[in-house]
Amino acid sequence: MRRKDREVKDINQIKKILDSCKTCRLAMVDNGQPYVIPLSYAYLINGETLTLFFHSAKEGRKIKILHENNTVCFEISNEGEPVFAEKTPCSSGYYFSGVHGYGDARFVDDVNEKCFALTLLMKHQANIDVDFTPSQADSVCVFKVFSTSFTGKTKPRPT
Repeated sequence: MRRKDREVKDINQIKKILDSCKTCRLAMVDNGQPYVIPLSYAYLINGETLTLFFHSAKEGRKIKILHENNTVCFEISNEGEPVFAEKTPCSSGYYFSGVHGYGDARFVDDVNEKCFALTLLMKHQANIDVDFTPSQADSVCVFKVFSTSFTGKTKPRPT
């Protein structure tokens, strides 16, 4: 990272960023072309591994791509706030925080793990506890991205 002063390495700070965001932009490669989509997510951090959980329809372009090439890049960030420098416009910018990284996508087939992932998604997205039934879990595709290559970045608003 070029701007080491903005890098976030502390895992608790990274968790705060992940907790404050709701959308992950997942990038894939489709026949040599980039393909990026926004997805709702949930996460777990175990040691130095970040696991992102997603759900979707069982078929479609994203599913096809991930079956062919499961290497992905992701970006999660908050909306932040613009900063305008009137006297030096080139110094304008944006207050923000985010997490980005690389990983491998894997499909979840075990129904108990799918129920767990869907419960985690509802907790992260809506802050409600929901128990999913096996038939509900079987009606959707669930996949996860494992990443050991991720970092945070921030330009905080001065206090």
